[in-house]
Amino acid sequence: MTKRYPIEHGPRAGESIILLHGGNVGNWMWEPQVDGLAGRHVITPDVVAYGARSAEWWPGLDGAADDIADIIRERAIGGRAHVVGLSMGGVIGVHLAMRHPDLIRSCMVTGAPMTGVGGFERRLAELQLRSWDKRWFWSMQAAMFRIPADARELFISDGMGVNKGAASRMYREIFDGSMPDGRSGYTGPMFAIAGGRESRSVAAAFPALVAAMPQTRTWVAPGMRHVWSIQDPDLFTRTIVDFVDRDVVPV
Repeated sequence: MTKRYPIEHGPRAGESIILLHGGNVGNWMWEPQVDGLAGRHVITPDVVAYGARSAEWWPGLDGAADDIADIIRERAIGGRAHVVGLSMGGVIGVHLAMRHPDLIRSCMVTGAPMTGVGGFERRLAELQLRSWDKRWFWSMQAAMFRIPADARELFISDGMGVNKGAASRMYREIFDGSMPDGRSGYTGPMFAIAGGRESRSVAAAFPALVAAMPQTRTWVAPGMRHVWSIQDPDLFTRTIVDFVDRDVVPV
């Protein structure tokens, strides 16, 4: 049995940072960032229905956000945390900010297509779902996302372990557009990022995020793909540190 990646890291001192992973992986994807954030209290949960929790039912994005809120209350220092989310984790981070603003010190999301995905990208995802239980599909995904060789087997096993029905429901929610209605009660630092080489649907959601949280700052990371936490882990970690410690974002 593959040893699971820990949920908590570092000393219980200072302020907690919680990292929310994408939809095709588990909490282990954050290992480079955890290494780069050594000395801090970092929480890396598996999102419900993913990773070690693949046997659990997908509760919808609101339910997933509520689940993360419970983890913050239970594990974060002082019951509040800086939130960082990528892809599905970024979408959950936005729902968390809308539903539980009191738990968030700051919120940084990347690769979050809040207003939906259509066209070729949506058709491609539908084709991918048909091959969800095929090992060759996950091997191809690992190569496409440039998953490091020592993490590929875990990527493949985690992907194949996710219930196809849960994945289908999650994709449908996000692709149909999941931006909550109204203005958020969260007024703290908010930062939304799109990779310069990922789907245009991510940057297209920036105006909706600004409408819900007017303090939102946005950035298109030059040359970065969807999973740029792996493509350039040092840059990703520096971006977290600058935002969390000094409320500074790249120009």
